[in-house]
Amino acid sequence: MHDLAAGRLAVWATAWLTGRTSYDDALDALVDDTAHRVVGLPGTDGAVPLGWALSALRRAGEQRLRLVLPAPGDIRGLPPVPGLAALALESGQAAVGAHLALVPEQLGPEAVSWTAFPLRDAPPAAPPVEDTLRRVSGALDLAVGDAARTLASLDLARWHPEVPGLLAGLARRTPAPGLPADHDPLALSVLGRAQRLAQVLDLAMADAPGAAVTTAQAAARDDALRPLATAVREAAMAAYNWVPRA
Repeated sequence: MHDLAAGRLAVWATAWLTGRTSYDDALDALVDDTAHRVVGLPGTDGAVPLGWALSALRRAGEQRLRLVLPAPGDIRGLPPVPGLAALALESGQAAVGAHLALVPEQLGPEAVSWTAFPLRDAPPAAPPVEDTLRRVSGALDLAVGDAARTLASLDLARWHPEVPGLLAGLARRTPAPGLPADHDPLALSVLGRAQRLAQVLDLAMADAPGAAVTTAQAAARDDALRPLATAVREAAMAAYNWVPRA
């Protein structure tokens, strides 16, 4: 959640495909100092640079890519292509268009491998219902409020002193960096909050050092935090998938 390669690909590829940014600016934003290679791209053998995937999207007539964040029991937005759902669930993310889907695998801090899935013969998959930015922003607020008691009962601040700062940062609405310049400011704010909350969730879901957490306690914790995790997931998809109205 903290660095969704599929989200960055979806937002920058869409910006390029719709003429809102140049090819060079999109590729620079995607690659930065990281090595990206794509396997499975139609018409290629072996691994090819990520820029080839951008060109393939345009040749195929792609209009946009959407970020899909699948979860066990919820793979909406993933076309029924052999191997796609399993790999996307393992990765936790995918960038999906009408003609091509791409799933990233982080090989290390400086390398990402993408697997491309042609969708030419696949039945079209209805994309997930895309909530408005205002609705997902409100849902984040409600989910944080409902989870506050659980977060306090876990005594996260004792084991993880960075938690209060992460929660306090929600009020500052710090925008997420690395998105196109014309991206909606509310989307930037929503994504920044979702990223902070994802860090809190990571800490909350990890057992405190030396803590004796029973199976029942862990299950209660997971149940209490699940609505917050869902709100974070939906907010990230809405933020990355925002496109300006024509």
